[in-house]
Amino acid sequence: MRTDPFPNICILLVLASLVALGCMVAGCAGIPGTMPASTTLPTGTINVTPGNSWFAFDLYRCLATDPVHAGENIFFSPYSISSALAITREGARGTTADEIESVLHLPENETIRRAGFAGLDAWLNRGNGNYTLHTANALWAEETYPFLPDYIDVAARWYGANVTNLDFKNKPEGSRETINQWVEERTEDRIRDLLPDGSVNPLTRLVITNAIYFKGTWAEQFDPDRTTDEGFRVAPDETVTVPMMHGDAVYGYTETEALQALEMPYAHESGNGLAMLVLLPKEDNLTAAEEAFDDETVAGLRKSLIQKRVMVFFPKFTLDAEYSLRGTLSAMGMPTAFTDDADLSGMDGTRGLFISNVVHKAFVDVNEEGTEAAAATGVVIAEGVQPELAPVFRADHPFVFLIVEKDTGTILFMGRVVNPEGP
Repeated sequence: MRTDPFPNICILLVLASLVALGCMVAGCAGIPGTMPASTTLPTGTINVTPGNSWFAFDLYRCLATDPVHAGENIFFSPYSISSALAITREGARGTTADEIESVLHLPENETIRRAGFAGLDAWLNRGNGNYTLHTANALWAEETYPFLPDYIDVAARWYGANVTNLDFKNKPEGSRETINQWVEERTEDRIRDLLPDGSVNPLTRLVITNAIYFKGTWAEQFDPDRTTDEGFRVAPDETVTVPMMHGDAVYGYTETEALQALEMPYAHESGNGLAMLVLLPKEDNLTAAEEAFDDETVAGLRKSLIQKRVMVFFPKFTLDAEYSLRGTLSAMGMPTAFTDDADLSGMDGTRGLFISNVVHKAFVDVNEEGTEAAAATGVVIAEGVQPELAPVFRADHPFVFLIVEKDTGTILFMGRVVNPEGP
């Protein structure tokens, strides 16, 4: 993940991928791409949006507390990830299905679950003259592999994920490039190389993808002439210089003892539209904002927003993030899908498939005019014996060593290395 000059930026980005935080209330069902522009929310979305939000907060906490990401920015699309994994869930059975449902907080009732995602996809893709927002799903199947027609039909009918047959067995690299090209086209070239080298091989049988793209202008744009270079505290004793935008307009605003909340809306034609919600700790410690990062608390903050004039100082920034989520999702409670015990028999009628990885990339650019954000998720499903994860041995700290004659076990030399350049 690239580190820009905003480590753990003290800013919570709630963009298109977090529409479920409260922008939506109740409404009507539909199949993706079939609903005309309307201010009436599709029926069923109310049944999946709380789970999407819950998953978003769970995943954020997992990533934020992972030592691998310590001191790093975090940015991802929970909607993209949950969409791709919801399609995966349609082919899962038994414990595998239960674990995916639990981690994603999906409705157990398949009719409710399917109608919810179909309606939400239709809502997000309905079109708006002031901003661009679209999302898309797809299946990429090994051309010789006998997937069940029922699974292919469910993915297409309820998730808009039509299947494309590829030759993974003989042309894995060409297949990977085809999928990556699809992602690039649907994210306006912002997400490139979603599937990294080696992620697709002759044992790959299916790749499930989701792509989401958003571009909108602020309802109250910042004046570029007022943007100045100013300090940004990345730590109590460390400051970096960043381009800071200055604004003076009416926004939704509230505060608690620990933090300030600001909602900056994007220009839109009808309905509530989209907005960026920013939670800013009153002190440098990001914990105050992260402790408020759950559905109930954020919903409470949004309800308490009052329209008032606010002097805003907000940094311009661009973030690129990428994650391999296999370990994270396993730790969150769905390990079975990544092992030989996986049951994805709803896809092919056998127990021979497992998820080899879940990859995710995200991009966001925030400037005086507005925001551009994109993300994509790939669920790679393979056939065969699950390979054991190779351990990592990184000798970048002191160690001891021995030179041993193996036949007799005689220790010939031993020692320790504290500084490889020292005496």
